[in-house]
Amino acid sequence: MSVQHFAAGALPDADLRSASSIDADDVAKLLSELGYPCDTGDAARRIRSILDNDRQALVVARVDGLVSGLIALDFMYYLPLDTITCRITALVVSSSARGQGLGRELLREAERRARAGGAARLELSSGSQRTDAHAFYKACGFSDGTVRFIKRLGDA
Repeated sequence: MSVQHFAAGALPDADLRSASSIDADDVAKLLSELGYPCDTGDAARRIRSILDNDRQALVVARVDGLVSGLIALDFMYYLPLDTITCRITALVVSSSARGQGLGRELLREAERRARAGGAARLELSSGSQRTDAHAFYKACGFSDGTVRFIKRLGDA
């Protein structure tokens, strides 16, 4: 099986759709690949949480019959700018599908949904160790933002 590589502007023939409970196994695999271990039951619960919240969205991308990527969105009111911000809370493309333009396609879908949802900005955070991802985000038009600080209040 050969892997096709697409130029930065080219996109794979992907089917993007809102996730549903039938995607739990694929979502679990993708989240685990991203570094957040998850089993099918846990993924099903997470998907239900998103489906029950009209300010959240989870999009899966199917390529050649396989779910190969996902992007999760959270719409929130942003007080300093008195507007809506759309935050990408997860973006992952399976290792077998990377380098084919699927991440760009998912980001374009996020931007489309953010605009349709009235968001004035699209933002994401990325671990400091994910330097390849940072280069990818910059190539997709994102700029460095603020430093993010976290105080853990439990196991998460």
